[in-house]
Amino acid sequence: MTVAVTATRAPEQRPAHRDGNVLRWLGAYTASMVGDSVYYMALAWAATRTGTASQAGFVLAAGSVPRAVLMLGGGVLADRFGPRRLVIGSDAARCLVVLGLAGALMFTSPALWMLIAVALVFGAVDALFLPAVGALPPRITTAGQLARIQGLRGLATRTANVVGAPLGGVAVALGGPVLAFAAAGVLFAVSLPLLVCVRIAPLPDQAGAESPGTAWRELADGVRHIRRHPLLGPLVLVLAVSELGFAGPLNLGLILLAKERGWGVSGMGWIVAAFGIGAGAAALLLAVRGRLPRAGLIMCLTVLVGAVAAGALAYVPSLPLAAAVGAAVGLFAGLGGALCGALMQSATDPAYLGRVTSVSTLFTHAVAPISYPVTGAAVATWGTAPVFAAGAALGGVGAVTGLIVTRLRRAELPG
Repeated sequence: MTVAVTATRAPEQRPAHRDGNVLRWLGAYTASMVGDSVYYMALAWAATRTGTASQAGFVLAAGSVPRAVLMLGGGVLADRFGPRRLVIGSDAARCLVVLGLAGALMFTSPALWMLIAVALVFGAVDALFLPAVGALPPRITTAGQLARIQGLRGLATRTANVVGAPLGGVAVALGGPVLAFAAAGVLFAVSLPLLVCVRIAPLPDQAGAESPGTAWRELADGVRHIRRHPLLGPLVLVLAVSELGFAGPLNLGLILLAKERGWGVSGMGWIVAAFGIGAGAAALLLAVRGRLPRAGLIMCLTVLVGAVAAGALAYVPSLPLAAAVGAAVGLFAGLGGALCGALMQSATDPAYLGRVTSVSTLFTHAVAPISYPVTGAAVATWGTAPVFAAGAALGGVGAVTGLIVTRLRRAELPG
């Protein structure tokens, strides 16, 4: 895989942050992620103003169902039709759906059925968009630049988190949900011409890949590829276990911890901001360095340190110290996650990129949130400290599993 892709791109050999093709992809990805944040802010605002708290929660959760159910199918389609085509089509669909909702709200008040319908469609389109956008980096640059692209992608995500919510809030304040949904649709529209201009390398011949058949056969082929691969199988296992350990405590658990300690919403905001700064620093490190030696070992160790830091959050005595620990969690867990993504993409045969990405995305965007109700029930029964400790232990199990697997511990990123 590496030789074939490098041969296609050999005349340029540019670092990712100086490659116009990568920068077009990055600009499109950033605009789309900011649009996502604005969309969710607008949806949350409209839902809370239209129905009860429980109804608003149902609206916000509605999109997760088709996203989880269809995610693996999205990976199959990304490999069958190409990730670029699927990214452009799904981004265009998101643009039309959100702009259509903004247009409808100019003539009528938001209704719960309308918001639920849009959330369901948006979630279904996300199931196509997420595997495809994750499968694009190995097709637009050399294998040696994948770690740098993961860093740039992390910076784009942090930018969207910082810019998107305030932008959505300003749009809601100035023009209500109509302006907010319209702003999200415009951001999706901005990403489209950039995506159209992105060039991707052709797939090399895949002697080991099975010929296309039914969608189910292709999906099973992709799962077998992960299971039989000496590096991909352990990587997916580490990702799945560690995500289950991090997701509940660092999302719902953090809200309950701030409430228990009397830190309030502003205190939780400081911890979340510190986490974002740490994760942004990790992304910047990869974007600048481009490659870290002994990537497999560093990935496992940083996930382990991040898990310990996450568990320590429930035991720190003050808000400033909690923010400092949050920054450490963001730094180490963010670096481990980015290295995991780069290793996964560099190890995957190009013909399977969409399906492998869909499996990893399923754990990060669909399976991990299942831990939220479990976290809430556990905190109500035992309190925050034992729950954070259990999450840290689970994340640590994932990291130690990676350290035990020799092939993963010694894995290196392409030079």
